[in-house]
Amino acid sequence: VDYHNHLSVAEIAANKRFDDIYDLWIKPDPYKHRAMRMAGVAERYITGDAAAIEKFEKWWEMLPSLSLHPLSHWAEMEFSVLFPFRVAFDGKNAKSIYNRCNAYLQNHEITVQTLLDVFGVEYACPCASLTDDVAFFVESERLAPSLRGDDVVALSQAWIEHLEKVEGETISTLSNLERAIENRLTAFQKAGCRYADHALDNGFVFYQDDGKNEERFQKAKQGSLSKEEGKRLASYMLLTLGTLYAKYGMTMQLHVGAQRYTSDRLRLLAGAAGGFAGIGNSVDVQSLTAFLNELEKREYGLPKTVLFTLNPSDNALISVLSGSYAKDGVAGLITQGPAWWWCDHSLGIVDTLEYTAVYGMLSNFVGMTTDSRSFLSFVRHDYFRRILCDWLAQKWANGEFLGSENDLFALAYQLSYGNAKKEK
Repeated sequence: VDYHNHLSVAEIAANKRFDDIYDLWIKPDPYKHRAMRMAGVAERYITGDAAAIEKFEKWWEMLPSLSLHPLSHWAEMEFSVLFPFRVAFDGKNAKSIYNRCNAYLQNHEITVQTLLDVFGVEYACPCASLTDDVAFFVESERLAPSLRGDDVVALSQAWIEHLEKVEGETISTLSNLERAIENRLTAFQKAGCRYADHALDNGFVFYQDDGKNEERFQKAKQGSLSKEEGKRLASYMLLTLGTLYAKYGMTMQLHVGAQRYTSDRLRLLAGAAGGFAGIGNSVDVQSLTAFLNELEKREYGLPKTVLFTLNPSDNALISVLSGSYAKDGVAGLITQGPAWWWCDHSLGIVDTLEYTAVYGMLSNFVGMTTDSRSFLSFVRHDYFRRILCDWLAQKWANGEFLGSENDLFALAYQLSYGNAKKEK
């Protein structure tokens, strides 16, 4: 059960067939692109105009440089799931391996649906914007959209105009906007949407409503909103959306702490999601808690909320918040999410489990998600399970786990699959 990813909705809808190993394995994965840059590979062979075989050769040749990096584990796991033959990951024979892989792909119909079957995907939630057409998902039993709400929060003239076109009506006031947003949200619900996601990036500040947001909305509509005014309006929109999530029983996911602006050069070359972001400062806990507190006071209270932190120094800060808010009859109202992005490796996963266990409640942990643009990244669920079971076994061996062996197995099931299945 993969409740948050960035898989291509267009490729899913078309059930894209893959017949080139580069297109399937390397092209959609910014983690691999980042590693190639660290190894000194020229951008032409990463996101540039080099031929697919040239890009594959550069990736294959740098694989030996990835010793102890999680990518080395993921790469071997991805390859072994996809192909029935084994190769040495020694950087040699790149051209012959490329040709052998492509021959296999061309002789076996490997499509999006094939891959979902291979990985045992029961339910997956690709991100979609509020104005996207999600009708495709209505007929799908195992795919549903996850709302990516950042463009709603960062209101712009262009986005408002686009929403007007989608809704077929003029949006002249803030109340008109809120009604249109709720209407789109119900369309997402009909398509199976149960999750919504927001990025609270490095420097996130929450502002209380000062009664001037109608005026700010009008400026946004005219394209004359200042940066400071935009931040204040964004807080209002976050509250508006959070209230709707609670009303419709959706789970809100907050991804906290990414420093997305590092290299302007790479952003220009590779796009906003090109794999060059960094870890931000410790979150402004006063802003985060003020937002949750204000949301809790509203008519529907807090929605179920999963907090992902990119800064590992925030693990305790984030996990302890699971006990700072409550709703009668709701277990795990606030939980810490799995190790995210640059923390998605054995060190980060174990740290998250440790902090969740001692500061929060481990039995409420919602489990793994890929947060990936690659269809092969579903192997990270297996990667997570291996680390989780090893960690639990050590706790058992040390006498730290006080339940029975059956209790231990039941907990492993909950954290790997059961808790996420209950939420879908």
